[in-house]
Amino acid sequence: MKRDTHGARFLLAATLAAIACTPPAAAATAAAATQPPLEARATLQVDAPGVRIAPEIEGQFAEHLGAGIYGGLWVGEDSPIPNTRGLRNDVVAALRRLHVPVLRWPGGCFADQYHWRDGIGPRGQRPVTVNSNWGGVDEGNAFGTHEYYELLQQLGAKSYINGNVGTGSPREFSEWIDYVGSASHSTIADQRRANGRDAPWPVDYVAVGNETWGCGGNMRAEFYADVYRQYASFVHDAQGRKPVRIAVGPAEDDYHWTEVLMSQAAPMMDALSLHYYTIPGGSWAHKGSATRFGEDEWARALAQTMRMDELITRHSQIMDRYDPKRRVALFVDEWGLWHDAEPGDNPAFLVQQNTLRDALAAALNLDLFIAHAERVRMANIAQMVNVLQAMVLTDGPRMLLTPTYHVFDLYQAFQGARRLPLQIDSPDYVHGEVRLPGLHGAAGLATDGAVHAAFVNLDPNRGVRLRLALRGGRADGARAILLTAPAINSHNRFGEPPVVEPRPCDCVTASPDGLVLLLPPHALVRLDLPATAAGRAAVAAAAAEAPAPVSEH
Repeated sequence: MKRDTHGARFLLAATLAAIACTPPAAAATAAAATQPPLEARATLQVDAPGVRIAPEIEGQFAEHLGAGIYGGLWVGEDSPIPNTRGLRNDVVAALRRLHVPVLRWPGGCFADQYHWRDGIGPRGQRPVTVNSNWGGVDEGNAFGTHEYYELLQQLGAKSYINGNVGTGSPREFSEWIDYVGSASHSTIADQRRANGRDAPWPVDYVAVGNETWGCGGNMRAEFYADVYRQYASFVHDAQGRKPVRIAVGPAEDDYHWTEVLMSQAAPMMDALSLHYYTIPGGSWAHKGSATRFGEDEWARALAQTMRMDELITRHSQIMDRYDPKRRVALFVDEWGLWHDAEPGDNPAFLVQQNTLRDALAAALNLDLFIAHAERVRMANIAQMVNVLQAMVLTDGPRMLLTPTYHVFDLYQAFQGARRLPLQIDSPDYVHGEVRLPGLHGAAGLATDGAVHAAFVNLDPNRGVRLRLALRGGRADGARAILLTAPAINSHNRFGEPPVVEPRPCDCVTASPDGLVLLLPPHALVRLDLPATAAGRAAVAAAAAEAPAPVSEH
């Protein structure tokens, strides 16, 4: 199946160290060891850099939910867990290595019951509220605006504040922005100073509510369009500067919602959000196990992930009618795999393990965001720590990096790069009624002139020998990094050596017109070509020809 994504030492997954797995997953691994590799071809145009890939597509999301904030990020200054101003050092150091571009907070559904004044001032005097969205637990508000900005500073990330529309008011919303970003000596700005922060913080992105079609108020699109216009009128700081204003967009395939928001509010918005989760089990009532699954669930999860392409395409087509210059961005600010909660955990805390399946689905999503980089200029995976498809899991003082963390680590090579045309011709992966492109990928020309390409083999049973032709580039100096594991449900466990982590790969060799790349089954390979003067010149020329859109910082 030919498509344009815009984007001898054969390493078989079965040869890696074995770990415990369910019988279906073990069967898939055994099959992989006996199957010869499939043949595929691809063409990469190194000398044709296109649209800039926004770093923010690797954004993060942290909600007051379970141990996402408390215990995962925040432990307090008096904790025996090593911390800096209350934020645990191990987690922050791991996340800092990802160069997290932006962090969405405080929700999620929690945002529309969050009143920012509850989270400022001396922590011992902050009110205790109830988190009715996520388990009915007490919320002590120890982590508030000042702690959030401390986290941003330690991470080097931009701010994304999700405002309260469901139970708040335009005045409360506007005053929060003034508290954060005003350099004046208004009462609110001086209250910030009294609480320990003299200079204003940057207000980079502001969302007017969250899921107002559901937990944020159960509104109709027509009603929310007016509410959005009202709130957005007051989204500016005391100096009159406007952050990027984000309107609540559709749930999955609600194209009517996009039509209404674009027709009635587009001139006042800089971005429209989109929420879509992959549910491997097929329904919200039976989402499926994160770790106990076979090839049926593997194929279904990847097929559902591929639906992201259709959703972005169709919502973008509606947006194009009202915004042909693509000034308004599409922010996929909630996405990821959602499984049943881990047995024994509070189901409202959304604790789930993270396997190789999650990792390759994340890579597939990132490939799709890159393919739609003209319109998709932010995406925020749900969520950063201990919740849903997390980067990091913690257990008291212990921490581990998930397979998804390693995908984000590999894909940070694309942050700010120029997308390169990549055409792949490979056999489909077919399982039952599922038919998917067997090989997926993305490519970019980095700001330093280096070329990076990622290839994902979705087939759990067959490796791929990829013959990659390079147009306008050189193959010498090519290196590759491999992410795979013994089984499709392999995952990292506390107290054990990691099973799923990247390793240098000797699976790339030169060919007359480019390279030959050998991919194991169920694997991700990132290919790197050294920087060149021609590459740096091409990046500079592309940047001069195509200035950044209004909604891109």
